[in-house]
Amino acid sequence: MTTDLPDDYPETAPIPILLNRPKWRDTFSSLRIHNYRLYVISQSLSNTSAWMMRIATDWLVFQLTGSITDVGITVMLQFAPILLFGVWGGLIADRFDKRHLLMLTQSVSAGVCATLAVLTLLGTVEVWQVWSSAFALGCVAVVDGPTRSVFVNEMVGHDRLRNAISVNASIFHLGGLIGPAISGILIALVGAGWSIGVNAFAAALVVFTLSIMRVAELLPTPRVQATKGQIRQGLRYVKSKPTIIWPLIMLAFVSTFGMSLPVLLVSFADTIYKTGAAGYGLYSSAAAVGALSGAIASTRRLTFRLRSMVLAAGFFGIALVLAGVSPIAILFMVFLASIGFCRLLFATGAESIVQMSSNRAIRGRVMAVYSMVMLGGQAIGGPLMGWIAEQAGVREAMVIAGAVPGCAAIVIAILLARSGKLSLRFTLRRRALPVRIVPRGA
Repeated sequence: MTTDLPDDYPETAPIPILLNRPKWRDTFSSLRIHNYRLYVISQSLSNTSAWMMRIATDWLVFQLTGSITDVGITVMLQFAPILLFGVWGGLIADRFDKRHLLMLTQSVSAGVCATLAVLTLLGTVEVWQVWSSAFALGCVAVVDGPTRSVFVNEMVGHDRLRNAISVNASIFHLGGLIGPAISGILIALVGAGWSIGVNAFAAALVVFTLSIMRVAELLPTPRVQATKGQIRQGLRYVKSKPTIIWPLIMLAFVSTFGMSLPVLLVSFADTIYKTGAAGYGLYSSAAAVGALSGAIASTRRLTFRLRSMVLAAGFFGIALVLAGVSPIAILFMVFLASIGFCRLLFATGAESIVQMSSNRAIRGRVMAVYSMVMLGGQAIGGPLMGWIAEQAGVREAMVIAGAVPGCAAIVIAILLARSGKLSLRFTLRRRALPVRIVPRGA
């Protein structure tokens, strides 16, 4: 389906469906491509270090002000530009060369991070400087996010796209869980400045790897010529396709409430279990273990369905609720691992469905909307969850963070079931999911 696109645009390729589960040696088959292998190496470091910096800046602001609300403001400034200008970033991604755009955005990122790292290491940093850097990096992400999503297709082609999307999403979410763990250790040993400095080095490394890619092996996406109404065209396209709009709706609830976990873990480490920065890193490591399992599981899926995405979101919410009421740290870490696992299954499923069901010529704008929802939700959720934690308590905030997306998953599952003549089936049989969505009457 290519709604609202000119006749000369390429057709949307069908979503690949595997008839047999991949062999273990094919779990990460997209890494056999030279350019994508270079990209993954640099992005693994870059994304992990980016999360290291985010956590370092959050902890730095907390040290400077002692306010969780101010930490939430930092998160908001990191993601607010995506919420405000995201669709324009997607349009830029559709119009220009993706590799050159990424080299530009990463060069700017390296400069911003290096400046903040020097100020922090010299001990002269002030809160307004941290906030300014967070906002600048958020502006870079407006273009960087959708460009990166489309560039993956140019490196691997359509046949390996679903595997590459799983690998790519795994890099992002694993970085979001491993990065804080490493950052917590660095903060405890040498301070926040070094975590920020690592991100400057990683951004420079990305620029280098992009510059040495085999350009002749890339599969360039057709560039869109500038015409009026292209942003409205992209929004109409998103709204018209159920395989795009439903994942975005579910993602809005998950990102706003469930992906503000770093904000809450700061308070859990500081006030609930009193483990400090080292404990903060340990909790993030527990979530990373679950995320790694989820990453491997996502690459071995036979297909991606809306119902499996919704179920993953529902279990993600349940795991957050259970973590919020855990009486001891060890049990808390077990549920954090479950959170990481379910988060990866949901994220890879949602992004794969959205990206593979969108037309390549408009994919930059589609993925810009996806980034707006995911990162913009965190921009709203950061200060919101910080405020709830201060007013009601951090445990209560964690329960709310899981209950809202959990309830949303139930509502969306019912709506999908009605529209597709499906029904929910509950079972207590062994070796079977406790809740399944099946054809009505089956």
